Amino acid sequence: MNIREGLIPTALGTAVTATGYVLKQKRRSNKMVANTVFGFGLAHVVLGVIDLVEHRR
Repeated sequence: MNIREGLIPTALGTAVTATGYVLKQKRRSNKMVANTVFGFGLAHVVLGVIDLVEHRR
C-alpha cells in the first residue's frame, strides 16, 4: 500500500476543519474553542497540501 506523503495530514485536517465548522455553527459551544479547532484543521490542510505538491512523482 503506497500512500503519498501529505495525504494523511490533509485528510485529518479536513476532518478537524469540518468539526470546527460544526462547532462554530452551534450556539452553545465555546467560540474560542471552535475557532481554535477550525484553525488547527486548516493548518493541517495547508501543510498537507504543501507536502503533496512538493513530493509529486
